[in-house]
Amino acid sequence: MTDTPVDAPTELVHLDTDGALATITLDSPHNRNALSRQLVTELFARLEAAEADDAVKVVLVRSSGRVFCSGADLSEATTVGMEQGAKEIVRLQRLIATMGKPVVVEVGGPVRAGGIGIVASSDIAIAAEDATFALTEVKLGLAAAIISLTVHHRMGPRAAALTTLGGEVFGGTEAAAYGLVTKAVPADDLGEEVRRTCASLATGAVQGLRESKRILNRDLVERIDAHGEEMAALSARLFASEEAKAAMTAFLTRKG
Repeated sequence: MTDTPVDAPTELVHLDTDGALATITLDSPHNRNALSRQLVTELFARLEAAEADDAVKVVLVRSSGRVFCSGADLSEATTVGMEQGAKEIVRLQRLIATMGKPVVVEVGGPVRAGGIGIVASSDIAIAAEDATFALTEVKLGLAAAIISLTVHHRMGPRAAALTTLGGEVFGGTEAAAYGLVTKAVPADDLGEEVRRTCASLATGAVQGLRESKRILNRDLVERIDAHGEEMAALSARLFASEEAKAAMTAFLTRKG
């Protein structure tokens, strides 16, 4: 056994495989699974590892705690900017959409802003009825730019306008009605519903799953490829603006 170096970074994203199912777990409780550079890099690597594993047919993304994802890491955004980070989140959404295996997301609790892009880029999203969602960017002088690539593909235009412009919290049941998630179930039933769904998907043939997903996500991938660069540039510009910097600093001060 090799001792872990004292200065080794703590792993924020874990990958476990059990037969045909690969489970990827976000585990960064100190910042509510915010999309830090480390978390995004590790999530990308775990997804690629699951894609490369021939035994895996279905990929499940979940969180270790109740919070699924709090969105962009505002501490990083106010210090190093979002120019590279925005591009990486676009790439992350594209990877989820283009993987040859269905990606299921389990949402048991709060998910905000950029985290909703992971939910929207997945093939199937199952949420607890009391999970909460919010596109909070508008409150900080930002816009849901990079995640609009997937979120606006899933949601109807009226629902997208209401949630994007309002920035208010909505629940799992509403998220299902809006088309953001596949279904919402009572919190006590979430684990079993996710297990059942993953087991059902795993009965599909490898080629059938791959080609069916490619057909289903063709328009989504075209949307990402057509507008991803533009949305990443817009996001970086807004994060760098004085209005957004002041709002983010004020938010972090209140939070602290």
